[in-house]
Amino acid sequence: MTSPDAKRRQPRPLSELSNVYDFLDEIRLRPGMYLRQPSPLQDLQSILYGYSVATEIHGAPSMKIFNHLGPFSEWLWPRLGMQYPSALSWAAEIERVAQAAGASAVDMFFDLLDEFRAEPVR
Repeated sequence: MTSPDAKRRQPRPLSELSNVYDFLDEIRLRPGMYLRQPSPLQDLQSILYGYSVATEIHGAPSMKIFNHLGPFSEWLWPRLGMQYPSALSWAAEIERVAQAAGASAVDMFFDLLDEFRAEPVR
């Protein structure tokens, strides 16, 4: 996350966003505007599911990266020390691990997202 005294960029209008990662960058900028406690990542997962449904309805390229058994989940399970896919969602698992570590689940998600995006395309 950005330090409190660092200069932050201004939010962009939705019309300037071109993909789900642009949208996630906006959420990262102001997570409290989009995500509620006590389960912010489960809110995020619901938002991303709605995004996926909207892309399919409107004939845009399918966006199944964040589906329960999608590429992000498959990549995530070993990162969280899990030998098998979880019956819970990626959001619930990240929140569980973050709580046990005394860390912010939202910060942990965005750190993991940065790692995921830095790896070669699956």
